[in-house]
Amino acid sequence: MAADGWSVRPLLLAVESDPRRLGRTETELARSFGPSYRVRGEICASDAVRLLEGAYERGERVALVLVDDRLAASDREAVVATARTRHPEARRCLLVDWGAWSDPDVAELILRGTEIGDLHSYVLRPWTDGDELFHRTVAEIVQDWSRADPRNKREVVVVADKHSGRAFEVSNLLHRNRIPYAFRDRGTEAGQHVLESAEPHVDGEVLVWMPALGGTTLVDPTDADVLAAWGIPTSVEDHWRDVDLLVVGAGPSGLAAAVYGASEGLRTLVVEREAIGGQAGTSALIRNYLGFARGLSGSELAQRGYQQAWMFGARFVLTPSVVALSREGELFRADVSGQGSVVARAVVLACGVAYRRLGVPDVEAFTGHGVYYGASVSAAHALAGLSAAVAGGGNSAGQAVLQLARYCREVHLVVRGPLLADTMSAYLVDAIAGEPVITVHLSSDVTGATGTGRLEQLVLTDRQSGDTKSIGVDGLFVMIGAEPHTDWLPAEVRRDSYGFVLTGIDATEGSADPRHPHETSVPGVFAVGDVRSGSVKRVASAVGEGSVVVTEVHQHLTVPHR
Repeated sequence: MAADGWSVRPLLLAVESDPRRLGRTETELARSFGPSYRVRGEICASDAVRLLEGAYERGERVALVLVDDRLAASDREAVVATARTRHPEARRCLLVDWGAWSDPDVAELILRGTEIGDLHSYVLRPWTDGDELFHRTVAEIVQDWSRADPRNKREVVVVADKHSGRAFEVSNLLHRNRIPYAFRDRGTEAGQHVLESAEPHVDGEVLVWMPALGGTTLVDPTDADVLAAWGIPTSVEDHWRDVDLLVVGAGPSGLAAAVYGASEGLRTLVVEREAIGGQAGTSALIRNYLGFARGLSGSELAQRGYQQAWMFGARFVLTPSVVALSREGELFRADVSGQGSVVARAVVLACGVAYRRLGVPDVEAFTGHGVYYGASVSAAHALAGLSAAVAGGGNSAGQAVLQLARYCREVHLVVRGPLLADTMSAYLVDAIAGEPVITVHLSSDVTGATGTGRLEQLVLTDRQSGDTKSIGVDGLFVMIGAEPHTDWLPAEVRRDSYGFVLTGIDATEGSADPRHPHETSVPGVFAVGDVRSGSVKRVASAVGEGSVVVTEVHQHLTVPHR
């Protein structure tokens, strides 16, 4: 590829068979995006394919490909396939007429295309000069591309060896907290350029440079160091040690509780031990959340909730954990690791679940050095050109392998069951079948691992025959389910046999003592989201529980305590 291709403006390509329609689309794209992007229109699919191939050969970036729904199916598929394989970061959208939502064939085309990963969404064709809806839609799509493309300039840059496990952990931390960043391999010219600009005083495994913050340079930082440098609080301020509401966890349910608690006048503090968004923050794309037709990433949803709660007055502390909870009269005292204690009038447990471990000693030895539990594969461009594996058969595992397939030369999916369709949604099964770089290993377990200083090979065992085989991988993502993180709670907070917190009538053990639906066996302590026994493990339901529980908190605070 040509080295100077990166300096060329990214391409916005429209492919339409009608010259008049194509002219209007080109004009509207140029009106808003001409200064920063190259706008091209093609009538023939073959010309569009040649343009995309040429951009690939020259190393030029493609941000968006708009494809006319009226193109012949073979032509449309040729353009989309070229864009997908040659420019995996490019956003691919079907261009449709106003009113197309009444056409079942168009709806089926969009649904099928998004399910198998050919399309990201659709865009309504501009029908008038200065069509602001068209401009806004394209702007949102292009911004999404800009944040995902690792070659664009970023506010934060991580420099390390491409096999560094710690570098991936830092990248994952940045991504889950929606901090724009790029990874640079220390051994490349780009990596050396960053090192020269950052001017670190000492050498280290991982360098984090923040040019947007005046060139702040961190060498081998802790998670708290990184977040604090970006301005995210990692310690409890003295004047926030006495609050109305303490929320433990900042997943969707905890964020919703923070938004509604703070907006309704409660002095609200949120303590999160990992990252804003919880397990949902690792999702590359949530397609079925109400109101987001094009879908949104878990990290974006989380950051929107975080900013909304902060605006209403809630405050957050990241990286410390709540390690103990006790009752003192009508108040609760929570011990926060390394931070002392916080006193609250009510507590909402939104601490979610922790990923289950494989329990294979050889594999566990590489944790953080190629083996990752609950790590977001949205930071997968750190594994670009390498080989990766995912252990798990659920939807999270399916999303993970599809995300990794955009960057890795090969991806392995290791599934315990005999059929992928038994545990994974059909649209993900179809998408995986359509990715040539993905190999699915059914009825298999990860039973061993080898490597020198980092993961290099996995041993897989067939559950039916007992046969074993080795595969070369640079990273393993374990997604085999989760269990609640509730061992720090006092015995008075009743849990089921799996450790999930009992609420409502289940928490009373048949007594006549009334309980709010989300209240635990301890009045004033509530549980929402995945940590609650019987909860529906969906983002939307978690948000709903976090919203509703605040009404119950108010009732607890305003009526005589039981």
